[in-house]
Amino acid sequence: MTTTAPGWGILGAGGIAGSFARDLATGGHRIAAVGSRDAERARSFAERHSIPAAHAGYRALVDDPEVDIVYVATPHSHHLEHALLAIDAGKHVLVEKAFTTTGDDAQRLVDAARTKGVFAMEAMWTRFLPTMVAARERVAAGDLGEVVSVVADHSQMLDLSPGSRLIEAALGGGALLDLGVYCVSLAHAFLGPIERIQAAGVVDAAGVDHRGAAILEHASGGISSVTFSMETLGSNRAVIAGTEGVIELEPAFYAWTGFRRRHASAHGTAAETFAAELVGRGMQFQAAEVERCIAEGRLESELMPLDESVAIMRAMDEIAARMR
Repeated sequence: MTTTAPGWGILGAGGIAGSFARDLATGGHRIAAVGSRDAERARSFAERHSIPAAHAGYRALVDDPEVDIVYVATPHSHHLEHALLAIDAGKHVLVEKAFTTTGDDAQRLVDAARTKGVFAMEAMWTRFLPTMVAARERVAAGDLGEVVSVVADHSQMLDLSPGSRLIEAALGGGALLDLGVYCVSLAHAFLGPIERIQAAGVVDAAGVDHRGAAILEHASGGISSVTFSMETLGSNRAVIAGTEGVIELEPAFYAWTGFRRRHASAHGTAAETFAAELVGRGMQFQAAEVERCIAEGRLESELMPLDESVAIMRAMDEIAARMR
């Protein structure tokens, strides 16, 4: 390598890959290459984001010696395949959420990374935003007392026209994998492992869920309630409630946003207001976490542990099964 900064390889050239590339530039990270099955698409993406190398095909990307970390930005249905390709090439991986389409596939990915001795992490970028860092700090300081409840909604009116990947079962379409995962991950982050699930939803003839809701009972004794939809607007708010206070995350809760913290003794008056100071979308923070862990010789992040990603996918499996 000619530089000390790790080189990122972006696997896929779609919308989420573009957002990530822009935020990597904002954060001062080095993008070494992009790969797409369509050579022209890779070239155009590289030109737009000032990336030095564009590869026709994913094998060429993962074999590029300038690439140290591969960001997998293809549809959910291909996450496992493409992550395994990068892992087999000895590259560290950041895999876009949802991690895979099933809990079993998530475990396969984790086992492969651990066997190869490379870093792997789910790209649940929300966890690394200043908003969530501040929320975790308030919880750790005891400002909420014992956290006992999480309520979260993620609902958007997305493109469900013919040909959209969101309504294609073969591409991992559906509201749960695209939107609900944020809610389930938030609940897991603040309440811990999930023991029991009740869920209902609306599923089309192809088996793709369009909207749904679930109540999750956690081993800690806490209860969370999550709603998600890709055909209606929603509040896109979240509430983390404890025995002594509450954090109310502003919409969209999964983004770089603000929150209001209220204490039980404040009679409804805000004890604190946290305001976001936006620099880009905020995907650069997960990239910084990946680079930090690798520099310290860690093979996973304590903020988004691999076993937790597997557990979240297994909970999603059960939610999906109960919606059908």
